[in-house]
Amino acid sequence: MSQRYVIHLPVVATDLPAAQRLARVIVRWMLVLPMTDPKETAVSEGDHRLVRHRVFCDLQLPGSRRCLLRDGHDGACSRRLRR
Repeated sequence: MSQRYVIHLPVVATDLPAAQRLARVIVRWMLVLPMTDPKETAVSEGDHRLVRHRVFCDLQLPGSRRCLLRDGHDGACSRRLRR
């Protein structure tokens, strides 16, 4: 049985959309590390840590990769950012 440890990295943002944007930037930068799991990324309010807001789309793409667009995005899923 292998154990799994999760790193909780507190970062402060002014509101929920800003926190979600910041989380997406941090995770995309960290994708150079193979142990990064973007689908699990969520943000929560400091005093309500059990209420989590998903950051990335949860759909799986061919090849077992995950969509890197924001949760609730319009259009097709993608591994690339849209401009």
